[in-house]
Amino acid sequence: KAKYESGTGWPSFTRALPNSMGTRRDFKLIWPRTEYHCARCGGHQGHVFDDGPRPLGKRWCNNGLALLFVPEGEPLPALVE
Repeated sequence: KAKYESGTGWPSFTRALPNSMGTRRDFKLIWPRTEYHCARCGGHQGHVFDDGPRPLGKRWCNNGLALLFVPEGEPLPALVE
């Protein structure tokens, strides 16, 4: 389980799915951040910070609109091309 309560109000995860995300530096605010995006389509997912829980220390802060909730035990939906 990678999702955790970060206290930020944003859905937060300790890690991303392998080979599913790309990253790039984001200079839209006063300080630079690391933006992460879908490796397949380039769609913005959120930002990754270095203040997450141990042992990885990463907080993948996700845009909630980019998530799709699938109840445990149900099949994942087909990918939209």
